Amino acid sequence: MSEWQQIALGDLQTREHGKEAVPPQGSRASMSDDWVLTTFGEVLTSVSRSRKVAVMDLEEIPYAGVRWKAEGVYHRDTVSTEGITGKAVYRIEKDDVVYNHMWPTKAAFGVVKEDAAGCYVTNHFPLFTVKPHVAIPAFIEATFQYPEFQAEAARRAVGTTERKQISNAAFASLPIWVPPLSVQERIVEIIGAVDGQITALDVEAGALAAVLRRRRADLMTDDSVEAVRAEHAFDFSTGVRRTPDRATGPYMTPYLRSANVGYGTLDLSDVLEMNYDPAERKKFGLHYGDVVVSEGSASANAVGMPAMWRDELPAPVCTQMTLLRLRALEGICIPEFVFHWSMWAYESRAFLDVAGGTNIKHISAKRAKGMAVRLPSLDRQREMSVELDTMETALKATRAEAARLREVRAGLLPGLLDRTIDIESA
Repeated sequence: MSEWQQIALGDLQTREHGKEAVPPQGSRASMSDDWVLTTFGEVLTSVSRSRKVAVMDLEEIPYAGVRWKAEGVYHRDTVSTEGITGKAVYRIEKDDVVYNHMWPTKAAFGVVKEDAAGCYVTNHFPLFTVKPHVAIPAFIEATFQYPEFQAEAARRAVGTTERKQISNAAFASLPIWVPPLSVQERIVEIIGAVDGQITALDVEAGALAAVLRRRRADLMTDDSVEAVRAEHAFDFSTGVRRTPDRATGPYMTPYLRSANVGYGTLDLSDVLEMNYDPAERKKFGLHYGDVVVSEGSASANAVGMPAMWRDELPAPVCTQMTLLRLRALEGICIPEFVFHWSMWAYESRAFLDVAGGTNIKHISAKRAKGMAVRLPSLDRQREMSVELDTMETALKATRAEAARLREVRAGLLPGLLDRTIDIESA
């Protein structure tokens, strides 16, 4: 049990027995100086009954949902009421507190924002308002995002492993530390400042990504440049099939498969091995600058997803049959051009257009070899690659900064709520 749980449980138990609350030894006694330990039932007011609307009184229903990990309430779908008369729904308003009692282990708790106000929920979503002069909705939302709250809510859920539930009574009994309103506002202000910067960086990254894709498309489809078959610009290879006899052997070798290839990136957290003899290592081994392209056996979205190999692991590293390997033909093109052409082919769905199969799409080397490549001179390829690489670098830096701020927020919120971070200095 965490310190937060110990303090909350200990204080609540002593209050239930009419005794003065005494924090456990070693706890933050100052927490109770101006922060009040109470329950959600004392902070919120149930309003589900007053929000009940008969389906037959509506022409259509804009349904709302609550995202997991307390990531917000959203407009999920709008449906016609035809065929579902006789049932009731519940209208939600801005600043309402709502949760999905079927998914407490997924932390489906949220506060309604302007964009979801006026939507409806089913009876799986209890509704509350925040009592005035006790708390502010944004502070309640911050508490929902607190890992200790989420763990405690999951602990109190009952039911089967697949579908646990939390009752209204169990939710109402969950403990919450409530500081003065001025402190709540300061906490919300601090978290809001970080969230605002994260949002700004996400918007900037989205704009950079759109510009990069547009510029890459312009360069790769320049009709003033002669088009050649891809097999005359790149060397193609497919990996070996994974078979039981390769599970052991004297030449166990790391290999890449579709699961390791993302959108312009490699995920090397789970690299498998199988037996490649020395000749196969030479034939299927990756060289710096090779581009690996997913054939797409996992999903249509994975068809043609490319990444460049930059010797991230010691050689030899080979490929499985689920990947195409594209290598720049010496004197004809450069590896960076191969990568950006492959990224364009994925982004434009050119790879998907040449994929075979019905339910499961995949690219064959034969089909890929026949694709058109607008192949400029080597000097021009270098110029194009420098331009696109510079844009890629700026995009990655922006995304990295957003990721860093998310890590900061993940540590900042718990620190503010358990007072290990001084609010004024924050």
